[in-house]
Amino acid sequence: MSQFKLTNLPRGFAMGVSDLIPGVSGGTIALLLGIYDDFIASVSGVFSKNFKRSIMFLLPIVIGMGLAIGMLSSLINYLLAHHQIPTMFFFTGLIIGVIPFLLRISHYHRTFKATHWIIVLLFILLLAAMAFFKGETSHAAPSHIDLSAPMLIKYFIAGILASSAMLLPGISGSFVLLLLGVYSTVTYAISEIVRFNFQALPVILLVGSGVVVGFLLASKLIKFLLTHYTYLTYAAILGLVIGSLFSVFPGLPTSGMTWVISVFTLIIGFVISYVLGQYTNEY
Repeated sequence: MSQFKLTNLPRGFAMGVSDLIPGVSGGTIALLLGIYDDFIASVSGVFSKNFKRSIMFLLPIVIGMGLAIGMLSSLINYLLAHHQIPTMFFFTGLIIGVIPFLLRISHYHRTFKATHWIIVLLFILLLAAMAFFKGETSHAAPSHIDLSAPMLIKYFIAGILASSAMLLPGISGSFVLLLLGVYSTVTYAISEIVRFNFQALPVILLVGSGVVVGFLLASKLIKFLLTHYTYLTYAAILGLVIGSLFSVFPGLPTSGMTWVISVFTLIIGFVISYVLGQYTNEY
C-alpha cells in the first residue's frame, strides 16, 4: 500500500463512473475491486504518521476518478436523460452481481446469526425508505444559486453527508445530494466554475470543505467498525448494497425493444461484477 500503483488508476476510474450515478456507490466498486479496506485505511491515514503511504495509495485512485468525471460526465448525463431505463438496468445488474461476493467474504453461513440478519434487514429498509422519500429528482439547472445563510450551512452539511456516503457501499454521494435537494445546484455550480463564473464559488468551497471533513470522520469510523466489529459491519454493508437496488431500479420498460435492451444491459452488468467478484481476493 506504500507505492504508487498504476493498477489503481483504472480502479479509480471505475469508482468515478459509479459516483456520477445517483444511487450507485463508489464504495461498492472499491469493495468489488478488492481495495475497499486499503482505501478506507488510506483516507483515514491522510492526517497521521502514515501520511506519505496514504497519499501514494490514494493518488492514482483520485486521478482515475477525476478522469472519469471529466471525460464521462456528459455521456452519463446523456444516457440518463435519453436512455435512463437501460442505463440503470446495467447498474442494477452490477449491484446484484456484488451480492454473491459479499456473502462469500462475510462467510455468512458460519458467522451470521439472528443479529446479523436483523442488521441486514434494517439497512435494507433504511435504503428503501430513503429511495421513496428522496427530494428533487430533476437534473435541470436551477434558475439561480441561493447563497442565504441557511443554505450555506446546508451546503456544508450536504458535503459532509455526501462524502460519508461515498465511502459506504450501497449509498452514493450524489444520491444523498438528491435527498437533500441540492444535487442540481451543486452540479450547476461545478459547471459554472468551469466556465469561470465565480459567483458559484461559495457553494463549491462549502461543499468541498464538507467533503473533506466527511471523508476524515467517516473513514475513521468505518475503519474502527471493520477492525472491531467485522462481521456486523459486513452485515450492514450487505443490507446497504441490497437496499440500494430500490434507488437504482428505474421502473419497468415501456416497449418491447426497451425490454430487450434493458435485459441485455442487466445481464452484462451482472456478469461483469460477478466475474470480478470471483477473482477478487478475500480481505
